[in-house]
Amino acid sequence: MKTPRFVALPSATVHALQAGASDANGQIPERRISNGAGVPCRHCLTQVASGEPYLVLAYRPFPSPQPYAELGPIFLHADACRRYAPEASVPPMFLAWPRLLIRGYGGDDRIVYGTGQIVSTGELAQAADALLARPDIAYVHARSASNNCYQCRIER
Repeated sequence: MKTPRFVALPSATVHALQAGASDANGQIPERRISNGAGVPCRHCLTQVASGEPYLVLAYRPFPSPQPYAELGPIFLHADACRRYAPEASVPPMFLAWPRLLIRGYGGDDRIVYGTGQIVSTGELAQAADALLARPDIAYVHARSASNNCYQCRIER
C-alpha cells in the first residue's frame, strides 16, 4: 500500500481570506473566538485553541462551480498559521476523531458514485488508498462524518 498524501488548503487562498477576501458566497469571513472544541483549521489541520480567533466562511474545494461542486462552511485560524505539509500520514487532528466520510472524485471533479463511505480514522489511509488505486478516481475528499464539512483533499 502506498500511503496517500493529505493536502491542506493552499496558503495563498488562506492568506487572502485572512486578509479579508470574500468567501465562496461573496461574503467577508466571520471572525469568532474559539472555545477550543470542534474548530478544525483547514490550513494547518490542527484545532484552533481556546481563546484564539478564527474565521468561519463558505468554501468550495473545486476549481469552478458545477452541479457536484459542493460549497459549505469551514474554519480557519484568523491569524497566520503554518500550512500542513502534504504528508503521507494521517493528520494527528483526524486521529482524535472516531470517523470521517471519504468520497472519490473523477478527473472531471464529479463524484464517482458508490465511493462515499464512513471510515474509522484508524483506517482512513488504507480506505483512501483503496479508492486512489482505482483508475476512475483522481482524488478523494475527507469530510466530517456527521456534518459533511470539507476537511482536506487526499491525493496519490
